[in-house]
Amino acid sequence: MIASIAQGVFICILGAAGGIAVGGGVIALIIVLDIIPRLSQLTSTYHRVHWYEGALISGTFIGTMADFWKWSVPLGPLVSTLIGLLCGTFIGMLAAALTEVLNVLPILAKRLRLTGYLFGLLMAMVAGKVAGSLFDWFVFNK
Repeated sequence: MIASIAQGVFICILGAAGGIAVGGGVIALIIVLDIIPRLSQLTSTYHRVHWYEGALISGTFIGTMADFWKWSVPLGPLVSTLIGLLCGTFIGMLAAALTEVLNVLPILAKRLRLTGYLFGLLMAMVAGKVAGSLFDWFVFNK
């Protein structure tokens, strides 16, 4: 009884910590890449920047709800292929932009006076990604 309560509390804390880490990383990426200001500059709609921010937050929230409650819309193979192609293009472009931002970690480590721990920070990130993937493959998907 107490063990299951402790396990539930641990899972809640771990989930919240993971959500904060991922959310913080996404927001940092959006800020560093200047996605919203650049988009408003390209479209000459800087006075509507709040609409872009609202769309970003709403899309994230709705996407999270759709993932949690496993919403699905049967659109057929042709539409699904088109959506998959567009999603793949977006992920590819985001990955390309991320390679440009990789110099953020040394700057962040320098400002936080953690330059000596940069290798450990990178290894912790890699180990966390590997551990999360292994957990997903071998435990969560069973």
